[in-house]
Amino acid sequence: MKLRKIDPTDYDLVKQFIDGNPDSIDTLVTRHRDRVYTYIYLIVKNHQLSEDLFQDTFIKVIRSLRMGKYQDNGKFLAWVLRIAHNLIIDHFRKEKQNNTFSKDDYELDIFNSSKYCEGNYEDELIQNQIHDDVRKLVDELPDDQREVVILRHYKGLSFKEIAEHTDVSINTALGRMRYALINMRKTIEEKNMSLTL
Repeated sequence: MKLRKIDPTDYDLVKQFIDGNPDSIDTLVTRHRDRVYTYIYLIVKNHQLSEDLFQDTFIKVIRSLRMGKYQDNGKFLAWVLRIAHNLIIDHFRKEKQNNTFSKDDYELDIFNSSKYCEGNYEDELIQNQIHDDVRKLVDELPDDQREVVILRHYKGLSFKEIAEHTDVSINTALGRMRYALINMRKTIEEKNMSLTL
């Protein structure tokens, strides 16, 4: 009888890295690359900047692990996303201080809006809360529905591309998106959430 090889958990890989195995961090980066990159891109809407912030995130992850700053509670990905989020905020804070508001292909609807330059901090907090709520809604979806939502709305793929990427028919991809939206609306109603600024 052939035993199926069980993939190591995030906890196992973190422990291996701390114990001196540098390869385990590569496995962690590969495992979470899409989720972390998508999270960053959703906010900054610029591929080059997302790539830079992604690199910075994992440099900080490695440093923090080496310094023993990570307490495992089974939420490695959430911890990485928090680091990414803080780096994004730092980036826009610096940009604001330098008064360099980019007007190129990533018109930033949250951090780069002139109304926030006038110190409308409350709106910014509400907008951030909405982003957090939407991310939680997406995270609660079944895997196949979540994948379609991420590929469509975060990565900008067409339904034809999604069908090819996930190896299903276009109708199946459309159906998964429809059910994802139904499920998200249901959760919004059940939890009485408000997703407007």
